[in-house]
Amino acid sequence: MARVRKSTRTETAKHWNVGIYIRLSREDKEKEEEQTGNRRGKRKSPQNVANDSSGSIVEQDKILTEWVEDYFREEHYTVVEYFTDDGLTGTDDTRDDFQRMMEFAQDGRINCIVVKTLSRAFRNYADQGRYLEQIFPRLGVRFISSGNPFVDSYHDPDAITGGMEIPINGLMNDRFAAKTSADIRRTFDAKRRRGEFIGAFAPYGYIKDPQDKNSLLVDEAVAGIVRDIFHWFVVDGMSKRGIAVKLNELGTPNPTAYKQKVQRLKYQNPNSKVNDGLWSANNVLGILKNEMYIGNMVQGRQRVISYKVHTQIKTDESEWYVVPNTHEAIISEELFLQAQSLHSRDTRTAPGKTKNYLFSGMLRCSDCKKAMRRKTSKQFVYYHCRTVVDKGAGTCIKRSIREDKIAKAVYDAIHLQIDLVQSLSNTLDTIHERPVVKTQSNRLDAMLKLRQEELDQVVKAISSLYMDWKSGDITKEDYRNMKAEFDEKSAMLKAAVENIKDEISTLANGVNAEDPYLTAFLKHQNIKELSRGIVVELIDTIYVHADGQLTIDFTFADEFKRVVDFIENNRNDLTLVGQGAVS
Repeated sequence: MARVRKSTRTETAKHWNVGIYIRLSREDKEKEEEQTGNRRGKRKSPQNVANDSSGSIVEQDKILTEWVEDYFREEHYTVVEYFTDDGLTGTDDTRDDFQRMMEFAQDGRINCIVVKTLSRAFRNYADQGRYLEQIFPRLGVRFISSGNPFVDSYHDPDAITGGMEIPINGLMNDRFAAKTSADIRRTFDAKRRRGEFIGAFAPYGYIKDPQDKNSLLVDEAVAGIVRDIFHWFVVDGMSKRGIAVKLNELGTPNPTAYKQKVQRLKYQNPNSKVNDGLWSANNVLGILKNEMYIGNMVQGRQRVISYKVHTQIKTDESEWYVVPNTHEAIISEELFLQAQSLHSRDTRTAPGKTKNYLFSGMLRCSDCKKAMRRKTSKQFVYYHCRTVVDKGAGTCIKRSIREDKIAKAVYDAIHLQIDLVQSLSNTLDTIHERPVVKTQSNRLDAMLKLRQEELDQVVKAISSLYMDWKSGDITKEDYRNMKAEFDEKSAMLKAAVENIKDEISTLANGVNAEDPYLTAFLKHQNIKELSRGIVVELIDTIYVHADGQLTIDFTFADEFKRVVDFIENNRNDLTLVGQGAVS
């Protein structure tokens, strides 16, 4: 309710409609939250307003109200409204209640603004000068700062435009904000490098650890939705739009609505005001591309332009802070990588469809390498070279192949690969049962120890050689010749040590029957028909030749070579059953 006080003076005087502006900075708010108990019940006198640098919103309200009552005791005034920005920076003028106050001033509802100090209204030197010297005078608004320096633009307007104290104070406030911003940025960067979460809100699927706000815990209430999204996209072949439609049909609130309405958080983003709580393809895409879901901390994807310009801009991926294994993963890395592979493919769905076709994004012309185009004719589905379709005959070799023939060829090729994998698996089991593997490990360990001892001796000899030269036991020419020999031997031994370490690492990380390449195929050995999930998991690209032949690049080509190399290097006289990769 507006407070009204009449002056004791009887002559006609100007009536001041006062707006009291209060701002608590982010730093002040943190201090206030930590010290609330210590400050409760204390009241400062109006004379000490300027010295109160971290008072709460309630305290500033009381102090300024008392100060106005005392200062305006000889004037007609009405306190029309209180304007409060809680936990906001003063380095720009986009604060909600500051802008609301300016609306009051522009339409004449207030003609006097009272603040605690200049820094509460402005931390930006340019803004301070613009408002005090241009905007407020043009609107006929009296501006009063109760602190140090004291400002009253009605009784002493020359202090603003003619003196040095106020401009200098504004410049100091500006530089203080710049230094504080730089300090905070360095602190945040250090936390990002350590993998500590510094965001105000946890990503969808996670919550902040109540015991450590820089750590994340899985939010089991919605983690299952994240898993469903990846499964539907990769395994079931659903489009991003189709996934959004399904989530909306299930009545699942989108991430923004979940934070605001379920978690009761004061969450805002640029689209919060128009958010209808429904999922969109962009919501789904954001989740599918977020590396946080495999346990990696990813931060720094956006930044503000400067401490004065708070507009968020996207940063290049090379500038991101990525720290692996900082929190519990919601999905496997394998599933995540499959989703990223699908993003790079042309997997558009037909109008009204929610699922991708069996071979969407998988088929390419073997000559021009462009994606094949799908077309239905006489109840059959065909794929044609896109270059020929778009640019006409002669631009590439014409080719056409039926989808059912592709499906049969791919089905047969997968089964051949499964038979090969089964053979490799059996061979690996035999290898790992032989004592030769353990013997090789012991041999490499002994060799590494020997080479490392030799290297240490050479390094010590080089050091002694230098002392011999300095003490005069050998000439400078002898020193140079002998050092060159030792340096060459040292380089050879260092290379040998690294090679042996690589061999030990390869043996330690050797291949067994649980290798991802083997298990990926073996788990499908009883399949009766192809599915989108199987095709995506096992196949990278299918090339269609002009004669109707297919070349199938399986996803695990590198892993296949690694397995075969391991067997060849360890089998001795074992016989490897089967041939190379299916093509």
